[in-house]
Amino acid sequence: MNQFERDIGGRPAVLEYLDGEYRVMTPGAFVVCAVTGTKIPLEALRYWSVDLQEPYAGPAAALKRMQEKGLTPK
Repeated sequence: MNQFERDIGGRPAVLEYLDGEYRVMTPGAFVVCAVTGTKIPLEALRYWSVDLQEPYAGPAAALKRMQEKGLTPK
């Protein structure tokens, strides 16, 4: 079991994604990956888009979303 497979209780947080950091607008235990739907504990959140205001579970999910939006070559 890895950190993304465990059951994360509590409620989702609402964040404002900034360059290199995020601001907690509504406290919570996790955010949901915009691509995979995986719950991401706040302490494990490393990938997000400032422009799209979305969190991602990892680099593969972030790359997939950027490709979908036409922001990187496919």
